[in-house]
Amino acid sequence: MKNPSRLFRALEPWLYLLPTLTGLALFSAGAVVTSFLISFTTWDMITPPELVWAGNYLSLWRSDLFWEVVLNTLYFILLAVPLSVSCSLALALVANTGLRGITFFRTAYFLPVVSSMIAVALVWSWIFNPEYGLLNYLLEEVFGVKGPAWLHSTTWAMPAMVIVTVWKGLGYSMIIFLAGLQNIPQDLYHAATMDGAGAWKRFRHITLPMLSPTTFFVLVITLINAFQVFEQTYVLTRGGPANSTLTMSYYIYQNAFQYFQMGRAAALSYVLFAVIFVVTLVQFRIQKRWVFYA
Repeated sequence: MKNPSRLFRALEPWLYLLPTLTGLALFSAGAVVTSFLISFTTWDMITPPELVWAGNYLSLWRSDLFWEVVLNTLYFILLAVPLSVSCSLALALVANTGLRGITFFRTAYFLPVVSSMIAVALVWSWIFNPEYGLLNYLLEEVFGVKGPAWLHSTTWAMPAMVIVTVWKGLGYSMIIFLAGLQNIPQDLYHAATMDGAGAWKRFRHITLPMLSPTTFFVLVITLINAFQVFEQTYVLTRGGPANSTLTMSYYIYQNAFQYFQMGRAAALSYVLFAVIFVVTLVQFRIQKRWVFYA
């Protein structure tokens, strides 16, 4: 028989981890397994669940609204992700300079990150107001252009959501890029300058390759967050007008807590999980083509 003291020392770390592991098993792993089982049923949270096997997934495949939601989500991603990554990189390049007051600049752009998305969306809903909103006022007074109805327009509601999303997350990606920029050896820039390389060549042949691991990380995180956009939709548009901003996460919420179709909502959740998993896996597969680890 093993020495009891040695056995206790071997088990001691697990005893400390036991409360956390128990919570994960009950509220995370347990919830994942339960929701997966629910996706094969019809359940309104009142009557007992009824097994329909793959019926929920087949009904989604045949649903025109589901494919409209998929296209809306892709449209949001195609607008938000490139804009967010490029703008945050541009801000990081500015923040990496030695300009006077740059510390205030960095802090100001990071403040939205620590603000509640609900509060941010409420403020932007006032800014986008077509009658007395600040944005349309500036467009008319400064540029002489009559602004659109923004959140009430099927054309402009999604771009408005993209603006809010990019503005909210800009500071986080900027800080990540800034950390990457400050890790690039300055000797490379000095050598390139002595060889006659201009600013654009230094950016293209030094900054971008050396920053590619950071860019990859920001791209993956931004893409995953874009797939799960919810608060902006809930506060600004509720999926309207005419379902033009109805994205996957909000569609899941509608099915679960407005229509009480828990099985369908669970199936939607796993479809979203599968899409995010595949897209992330593809990103990791193709990173070898453009990501350079020093």
